[in-house]
Amino acid sequence: MRHGLRCIGIVALTLAVAQQARAETLESALARAYAANPTLNSNRAALRGVDENVAQAKSGYRPTVSGSADIGLARNEGRIQGFNLDNVTRPGGASLTVNQTLFNGFQTDNQTRRAESNVLSTRESLRAVEMNTLFSAAQAYMFVLSDTANLELRRNNVEVLEEQLRQTRDRFNVGEVTRTDVAQAEARLAGARSEVSGAEATLRASIGTYRRFIGVEPRQLAPGRPLDRYVPPSLDAAVTIGLREHPQILAAMHAVDVAEASVKVLEGQLYPTAGISGTVQQRFDTQFPGDRSLNAQIVGRISVPLYEGGLTYSQIRQAKELVGQRRIEVEDVRDQIRSAIVTAWGRLEASKAQVIASQAQVQANEVALNGVREEARVGQRTTLDVLNAQQELLNSRVNLILAQRDRVVNSYGVVQTVGRLTVRFTALPVTAYSPKEHFDQVKDLWFGVRTPDGR
Repeated sequence: MRHGLRCIGIVALTLAVAQQARAETLESALARAYAANPTLNSNRAALRGVDENVAQAKSGYRPTVSGSADIGLARNEGRIQGFNLDNVTRPGGASLTVNQTLFNGFQTDNQTRRAESNVLSTRESLRAVEMNTLFSAAQAYMFVLSDTANLELRRNNVEVLEEQLRQTRDRFNVGEVTRTDVAQAEARLAGARSEVSGAEATLRASIGTYRRFIGVEPRQLAPGRPLDRYVPPSLDAAVTIGLREHPQILAAMHAVDVAEASVKVLEGQLYPTAGISGTVQQRFDTQFPGDRSLNAQIVGRISVPLYEGGLTYSQIRQAKELVGQRRIEVEDVRDQIRSAIVTAWGRLEASKAQVIASQAQVQANEVALNGVREEARVGQRTTLDVLNAQQELLNSRVNLILAQRDRVVNSYGVVQTVGRLTVRFTALPVTAYSPKEHFDQVKDLWFGVRTPDGR
């Protein structure tokens, strides 16, 4: 018999371990969201498009080459110096032209610098989207967990109230309680059933949000753990890190570089431009059959802008005002990030205290409910007292679930607001996307219409 019980225990333990191994963890769910979230992948594609701006700007350093060819049919009739002229020719030719800019007021240099700064700004924006996606995924995961636990509590409460109603009716039948006690139990049971329906609807909505951010239906979710190991040790440290590393601040600073480069590009339009052009042309049958000619030329050109109606000057002034705007926006973003860090830190500290208080409240309400039930058996408490004690215990358990959920979510919120909720920093089990890889593949391409992924 003992051997059989030991075998049953081993099998049960094995099944429990296997179920735990199959369970979706918060880390694996975040890895799914990182790999397959449509919003994140859309912004990655947008960044790859922005990478091409660098290759387009660098095209100003390179020559432009064009070729042309023509062929036709011509018939000449007439009389020249007593000779009749009647011939058919097939005029044709081909030409090749090469143009190379030698100097354009450093416009190509500044256009390249502007494009590179824009790439860096867009990379930081992508990192911000990554953090928002991971936080939303973590939030969705924890909401499914908490809403599932809340639904189980509500269903269990219905079962408890059904038993309470049965006992109350039995006591009513023997004259221990009145019809009022039965009505109170019935009303509380009807309310509990309504709460179950509401909890089911809330859970379905949370499952929809989970599917949106993580990409699959939630099956078996393991408990989520706070991200405390990545939370800074103090609020001051969190603010310092956030102001130094947050991608929104870095993106705004790169936007200033973009605006400054735009000013330089416009100022370059006031400089002289110099270039060289070479042409080779071959013509056949230009006038008489068998005629041909070959022409080649190389020409240097210098163009000096004198006055263009004030358009360029106005554009330069406008661009300088935009630089000032971008610098002010950097300070505004810094203030926003500082405020977000303080708010997130306060929420985390509050949720920690709420977990402790809720645990104490649950323990106290459990003791109180047991005492009220014992007192009700000897007639010192009414049915309503028991129902109220049960409701107090239910509410405290629900509050504990919400506090534990907020404890985890708010820890992710702090890491997000300081700019570190990324795959690389948190070491999630997924291959990190490298925006630099695509940039290096396209920045110096001279030709080709296929993207690096083969499209």
